[in-house]
Amino acid sequence: MTDKKSLPQKILGVIGLVVFLIMVIFPFYWLIITSIKNPADVSLMPTELWPSRFSLEFYENVFVNHHLQTYLLNSVIVALGAMFTTIVVGFPAAYAFVRINFKFKKFMQNFILVANMFPIIAIVTPMFIIFRNLHLINTRLGLIIPSVITTLPMAIWTLIAFIKTLPYDLEEAAQIDGCNRVQSVFRIILPLTAPGIFTTAIIAFITAWNEFMFALVLVTKDARRTVPVAISMFPGQFTVPWGDMAAASVVATVPIVIVVLICQKKIVSGLTSGAVKG
Repeated sequence: MTDKKSLPQKILGVIGLVVFLIMVIFPFYWLIITSIKNPADVSLMPTELWPSRFSLEFYENVFVNHHLQTYLLNSVIVALGAMFTTIVVGFPAAYAFVRINFKFKKFMQNFILVANMFPIIAIVTPMFIIFRNLHLINTRLGLIIPSVITTLPMAIWTLIAFIKTLPYDLEEAAQIDGCNRVQSVFRIILPLTAPGIFTTAIIAFITAWNEFMFALVLVTKDARRTVPVAISMFPGQFTVPWGDMAAASVVATVPIVIVVLICQKKIVSGLTSGAVKG
């Protein structure tokens, strides 16, 4: 089929695309530019779209004065812990929902989906009380558990879509060759769902990395804060250190951007392979 769009339509399409890209890219551009400005130029009016003087002082401040490296370590540990726990729990759960028949299966699937829609603010207070009684306040484990709560429903439903694409004949053939159910899962299903597991793991890591509400309520000690909460604590009573916040935001965002750029082909292939039933 030939493209019958007129020239004005194509021009409008290009203009719309350019406007969209500007809206998406400009905030990141402004963040980076602010982080490398000379401190004296940040509050200049009218503001500069391109710095007349460059400085890395804000980056030095966030590591020397704000101890950003501590918050980064906390975020990495919490995000990795949530990611691995999500996969370890989510994969068997998804397999059970697809391959095993049991009572209330449909209800449990829907309950997991609906539970993920509850606002975090509705459960954060009772969770704080429970975690306080379990002595999990101001601990990394106390941040990993609620992060898993937010990532697990997404992981289960994503992996269900992948496992459904695999014909049951593969497992039957493996069982005929002498494998039991557990062996067939690890030798057949697990390798074939690797793209879906990889995609789910990346999404779970990013979700846990960006988690804010639980980290804000369940951590009161500065040394245990994660990056999003730590950056929100930068402003003082009378001043807002825009440069320090911009530099810290760049440092916190760059690792995620790098991971997505490196893994984008696998993420896309994983999402698309789960969307088409084979």
